[in-house]
Amino acid sequence: MAAEAHRAPGTGAAPPSPPAAAASCPRGAGPARTKSARPARAEPPAARAMAGRNVGTKLELGWISKVHVNRPAVVRHAERIKKWRTVKGNWQAAWLLKAVTCMDLTTLSGDDTPSNVHRLCFKAKHPIREDLLKALDMHDKGITVGAVCVYPTRVTDAVNALKAAGCNIPVASVAAGFPSGQTPLETKLAEIKLAVEYGAREIDIVISRSLVLTGQWEGLYEEIRQCREACGEAHMKTILATGELGSLANVYKASMIAMMAGSDFIKTSTGKEVENATFPVGVVMMRAIKEFYWQTGNKVGFKPAGGIRTAKDAITWLMLVKEELGVEWLTPELFRLGASSLLEDIEKQIFYHVTGSYALQHDLAMA
Repeated sequence: MAAEAHRAPGTGAAPPSPPAAAASCPRGAGPARTKSARPARAEPPAARAMAGRNVGTKLELGWISKVHVNRPAVVRHAERIKKWRTVKGNWQAAWLLKAVTCMDLTTLSGDDTPSNVHRLCFKAKHPIREDLLKALDMHDKGITVGAVCVYPTRVTDAVNALKAAGCNIPVASVAAGFPSGQTPLETKLAEIKLAVEYGAREIDIVISRSLVLTGQWEGLYEEIRQCREACGEAHMKTILATGELGSLANVYKASMIAMMAGSDFIKTSTGKEVENATFPVGVVMMRAIKEFYWQTGNKVGFKPAGGIRTAKDAITWLMLVKEELGVEWLTPELFRLGASSLLEDIEKQIFYHVTGSYALQHDLAMA
């Protein structure tokens, strides 16, 4: 892994275009860092299936045996990221809509019930108020969130609600002993199979952190590989719980092992740890994704989750993904934002952009 963060080539801003074109298709490309940045045209909203599966590789310990992460350099790069000048006006609106299409709208509470899951699914299909989308000329673009994420016991509720709403948004389920991972492997596999049987098309598993902290890479590889087999046709996101892995070098190694074992996505956090998605961790994980792609030709998705609450946070993550991985990663098939409260702030920012005034509580009742 490169010691010092560097500027990725080919990330210059595209020339500006009229406002309607700026927001014409939020699933297009990634934002650059200047005011003239704009998303490019993307696939039609009907293309909901994820990208091709990561078939994985055999365990290659040589890929991680001599890894060194220059933590001060990574932290400096992360501090620069926080200072990036964000996009404004129509460009900001376009990127916020882009963030919506890459969002896993999530509820993972002990008091989840069928009624609040149904409400979440309605919001997933209608993430932004219709009149606001009409003002942006985006009402007919089929904008929805990327997926709805729930516990296994609520998967059936979510599947039925989305089916009744007539939309094809996938349901993601956490599994494999979420959030601690302190569950026997047999129980983890059974939980994954049940979630798939209930209708989940994406499975967010958690790894056993102890395997990373004690350097049991063969054991970690085998655990994730068996989880991948249990997922069947469902795409698998592997949660590393980076805040509990001890070092950035461990984050890089765990990322590589997860991808070797066949993970379709690697994800930062459960959202339940003390430290969740941070920019230094994001840089390290994306460098691992890039290295794995160079080694195998397989594109693996990235999902930051936990602590992403503001529209500015969302845009910064989009910018970072474009900087590190390129515009081709900025689709729901290769990038997701795990969030439960982020959508509310995004809708408030779009409301302000359209109306010029701040939203009152009753203006966004479903936020």
